[in-house]
Amino acid sequence: MSAPAPAAGQPITMGAGNKLNVPDHPIVPFIEGDGTGRDIWRASVRVLDAAVEKAYGGKKKIAWHEVYAGEKAFTQFNNWLPDQTIEDFKKYLVGIKGPLTTPIGGGIRSLNVALRQMLDLYVCLRPVRWFEGVPSPVKNPGSVDMVIFRENTEDIYAGVEFEAGSDDVKQVLAFIKEKFPKSFSKIRFPETTAIGIKPVSREGSERLAREAIKYALVNGRKSVTFVHKGNIMKFTEGAFMKWGYDLAEREFGDKVYTWQTWEKTKAAKGEEAANAEQKAALAGGKILIKDAIADITLQQVLTRPKEFDVIATLNLNGDYLSDALAAQVGGIGIAPGGNVNYTTGHAIFEATHGTAPKYADLDKVNPGSVVLSGEMML
Repeated sequence: MSAPAPAAGQPITMGAGNKLNVPDHPIVPFIEGDGTGRDIWRASVRVLDAAVEKAYGGKKKIAWHEVYAGEKAFTQFNNWLPDQTIEDFKKYLVGIKGPLTTPIGGGIRSLNVALRQMLDLYVCLRPVRWFEGVPSPVKNPGSVDMVIFRENTEDIYAGVEFEAGSDDVKQVLAFIKEKFPKSFSKIRFPETTAIGIKPVSREGSERLAREAIKYALVNGRKSVTFVHKGNIMKFTEGAFMKWGYDLAEREFGDKVYTWQTWEKTKAAKGEEAANAEQKAALAGGKILIKDAIADITLQQVLTRPKEFDVIATLNLNGDYLSDALAAQVGGIGIAPGGNVNYTTGHAIFEATHGTAPKYADLDKVNPGSVVLSGEMML
């Protein structure tokens, strides 16, 4: 259920130290995408091929390998996401995709989410910066220069949901009523309630925080902010923040200064001593690890964007935040993104916008999102 792999190409492999071994003619699977995806891909692949040609003088060339998902897969194979597509992404490690259709309220679940979960692409990487000349709704879009690390596999996007009125939700509600009556009493209308579960694990939180901090250190960034709603969801979002701080101090203690450390110093020696300690740490080249509540962050990235650098956050907050930030620099139509597993080397780079079917086959849609995602991939 995919085109034959190019005979002249070779697969990318994972080498020692989690380093990719990239041959001169790497096989890179691509999903064209639904709606305007085919228009965007035709333009984008020309740009990416030209970039490789220019950079390597013809010595290297991508061997593109089409795989199928979405409407094209359903039309040809009666399957929205064929198993062979997953197998090819697993085999060739690095790929790219256009926008895919997801119905609202029923039918199939998000194909984008399915790909991320099946390949355990636990980081959604979204750099956000302004390109000169691009229209923006804010006065100083050039102040926006952030990189978002969004957890990709947990939170409510895990899809553990039970439909209102179903036998399954009745069993879940009966269990909560029996075992956790105090919690059950907080459910306002149990007879008509749907239930969703929000899984957040220490392992999932730590691996996201680890990669965000590594990125900040390698790329000379000044801070990492854990964005959360721990003031309300204390055992999920609050735990995400706490696990992030603990990992930062345990694995990067000589390279970072955390607000958690500041709080400890304040309690022991007073606020003046804590402020002096933080100032000295940052002057010595350490990066600041801090946190912010999600709702106020959505305000502050508008009013004080220079205070944010690398952001690490859970799935839903990351979805809201990355699209809101994209609007500040020209919209998601030109926003790049990648989904990465830094341990296995698997990655899928993608258009971050929708399919815009009413513009399909008109060659009107800006291919910037896929072009810039391809730049991230390269």
